[in-house]
Amino acid sequence: MESQGNRTYTLQELCRFLIPSVLGTVIFLLPIQWQGNMTILIGIITDLMQKLLAPVITTVVVAAIVLSAVCSTVRRFLKPAWIVESERWNSLFSCNTFYYVCRVLGAVFAVMVYFGAGFHVVISPDTGGTMLNLLKTITVWFMAAAFLIPLLTDFGIMDYVGTMLRRVTRPVFRLPGRAAVDLLASWLGSNTVGAVLTIKQYERGYYTAREAIVIACCFSAVSLPFSLVIAAMIGVDHLFVPFYLIVTITGVLSAAVMIRIPPLCLYPEEFCPDVGKQVKEEELEGYTMHQWALKLAVEKAAKGPGLKQILVSGLDTFMGIVFQTAPIVMAFGTIACMVEAYTPVFEWLSIPFGYYLQLLGIEDAFSVAPATIIGFIDMFLPSILLAGVGNLKTRFVLGALSLVQIIYITEIGSILISSKVPVKLKDLCCIFLEKTVLALPIIILLTKMFRLF
Repeated sequence: MESQGNRTYTLQELCRFLIPSVLGTVIFLLPIQWQGNMTILIGIITDLMQKLLAPVITTVVVAAIVLSAVCSTVRRFLKPAWIVESERWNSLFSCNTFYYVCRVLGAVFAVMVYFGAGFHVVISPDTGGTMLNLLKTITVWFMAAAFLIPLLTDFGIMDYVGTMLRRVTRPVFRLPGRAAVDLLASWLGSNTVGAVLTIKQYERGYYTAREAIVIACCFSAVSLPFSLVIAAMIGVDHLFVPFYLIVTITGVLSAAVMIRIPPLCLYPEEFCPDVGKQVKEEELEGYTMHQWALKLAVEKAAKGPGLKQILVSGLDTFMGIVFQTAPIVMAFGTIACMVEAYTPVFEWLSIPFGYYLQLLGIEDAFSVAPATIIGFIDMFLPSILLAGVGNLKTRFVLGALSLVQIIYITEIGSILISSKVPVKLKDLCCIFLEKTVLALPIIILLTKMFRLF
């Protein structure tokens, strides 16, 4: 039996844990006042990069999507040795028929939008134009985040926080405590960063399939700065404090229910087959919670990557985003936006929610019902529909709902589907609808408790 709870660590051991962990916390989690707005350092970095790369970023994104389609075609039909025998290139450009079609379609759409040539339904600012602009933002975010995420994942901070919080997160959410770091990364920064952080942890053997899907679908919260933008768009920014508080409470309560019902409860408690289980969750006798957490953190930091490994890992992550995820986002997102903009499909699909909203006492229930489901395409779309709604309570309730749903196909959905996490589109759709049904009455109840209207 090991009993080393009072062990002292060398300054070098502690610094290897603390310095990268503090840097990661400051970059991803520490709120900063910048140009009159609250943001985080990674947000400032990406803003500066967007301005710096503005003249070329569109061309870079389109070129990457086209290159993905071309190389995937070469890999599929010619099978050259330089791709097949390379672990990196083969993993990037080898895909099944469905994803191959998505890559080719994404490339066609990207080229059409870039040159402004082709069908208006594709190149319209409401469809392909929206998606290409969105991809520019995503690409720059991950250009920065891909190389900095290891500060949170590889030097012990997630192990320390996870151990300290496990006694709360396990019984309530059936999740490891390290999920709290994913939540904070998305809450203060970007939910796409939170989702990729979760995926990386699954692929390295620190989350099971069920844990990764639950965290990505229920805990990749919408960032504070983005929530403020949405609140301003729908005219409830003067109520932002209760607005965001209600979004947070609703997200937590709905997650506590959803993890206990299908489809989330049916996913396997299995680690990524490529690596197996890598996380240590046992506690040895003779340690306090803090001592055991510190032990795991220091051990993880001791095995942490060097600068070269961080750069190589970051490059792999970034190439995965631009060559695998970007084409899918372009293809799925453009088609979804076309359906929303040029067909009445979402009006038809939202009819049941019209009755549900009417039952819950929402004014103009059927006219605003499409806002309850259109968020499955993109998180911005509900706020665009709600901006012209006259009733303040309706805008408040459905605006809060759009920030709770979070599973939108243009970003989170596409990132999950293109990863190694075993999740399917139909399951994401089911989870989205479940969250919508559960969240609406909670939001309405909380607005009454806060006496807002």
